[in-house]
Amino acid sequence: MNKNRIRNILALALPIIGGMVSQNVLNLVDVAMVKELGKEAVAATGVGGFATFVSQALILGISSGVQATASRRKGEGKLGRMAVSLNAGILLVVMIAPVFSSILYFTVPHVYPFLIADPGVIEAGVPYLQVRVLAIVFVGINFSFRGYWNAVNLSRLYMRTLIIMHIANIFLNWVFIFGNLGAPQLGVTGAGLSSALSTVIGTTSYFILGMRYARPNGFLKLRPSSLELKTLIKLSLPNGVQQLFFAGGFMTLFWIVGKVGTTELAAANVLINITLVAILPGMALGLAAATLVGQALGREDVDDAAQWGWDVVKVGLVILGTLGLPMWLTPEWVLSPLSPDSETLAVATNPMRLVGFTIALEGVGLVLLNALLGAGDAKRVMIVSILAQWLVFLPLAYLAGPILGYGLFAIWCLQAGYRILQSIIFAIIWRGRKWATIKI
Repeated sequence: MNKNRIRNILALALPIIGGMVSQNVLNLVDVAMVKELGKEAVAATGVGGFATFVSQALILGISSGVQATASRRKGEGKLGRMAVSLNAGILLVVMIAPVFSSILYFTVPHVYPFLIADPGVIEAGVPYLQVRVLAIVFVGINFSFRGYWNAVNLSRLYMRTLIIMHIANIFLNWVFIFGNLGAPQLGVTGAGLSSALSTVIGTTSYFILGMRYARPNGFLKLRPSSLELKTLIKLSLPNGVQQLFFAGGFMTLFWIVGKVGTTELAAANVLINITLVAILPGMALGLAAATLVGQALGREDVDDAAQWGWDVVKVGLVILGTLGLPMWLTPEWVLSPLSPDSETLAVATNPMRLVGFTIALEGVGLVLLNALLGAGDAKRVMIVSILAQWLVFLPLAYLAGPILGYGLFAIWCLQAGYRILQSIIFAIIWRGRKWATIKI
């Protein structure tokens, strides 16, 4: 792999990594600001934030469909139609999301108590989640733009807008949580309102950038045909379903670990938070791979598309392997800042070491999953992901943990095993090249 290819990969991936890191910083700031209101407030925002992700999963799949289509058009040299998929994505979001938000808004009070039983958390969390779900239309539009910017090598615009959103969210948190500048003191609900308003600000920014950078490519000028809408749905729906099952799988994992013990649940929470941050470069590299593959297929260069997949995998192995070293060699040092006590630290140490040892191999699956999405092979990605998580990992985790009593380390071994298995399957699919025949 020559230096030019590495530069192309990093030029796409680094702004995405920056945007994702800023999102994690934002989450930490939100927790720091809300924790002054008490533990119920922290729990309400934590549960509500994850429930928001689950509720948005189907809509967020549109991003991958926009990215796969726009990158294909760029590779074909049809620059004047690159933004048609963005127009289609926004149209689908506007048609679907308001109805979806309305249904969720009225069902939240009935569903939230199933997530947590604490009355104080429920009282704070229900209005927080209701405000968040009302903003789903703006979140969906923002992700459509993200898919487009990544597809046309303008991921820096995605990062720039995310930073604007995060700064706005911090300021609005200060205003609405604590009632500054004459605003009402809304507490946890204010945190939800701030997050919702920041997505509106992000949408406004994206439309301004779209008129400048995407207008020549058909943004808000060319109407998508019925065939283009059907193609986008065909590409987006499987990814949305896959993300929905993935998020539901995380909730099920927490339920399983909770059956093992409270200390194990606390340790699992620490492990997952650290892992989600460490895996960000793999996610960003996967999005870069989707763009590079889609553009190569647009040029009808299947060999180059296949090579881009393997080249991004190589970069990912180096980056994630390096990030995994501290987790493997000094897990206590990595865990101690987030571990509430020595018992939790002791339980999490060996699983953390395992994560460090295997994270690079898990990254292979992330890269190839997104490369397949970039090629339009969303259906097989959905099938492999759902079956591996729900028919292999979760039943075995329940057997090993609550039933047989092998503890958290056994569950984490099974999790690493299923993700490595998933990486191997995606590598076999990628090598087989059936994805190269998919027309977009």
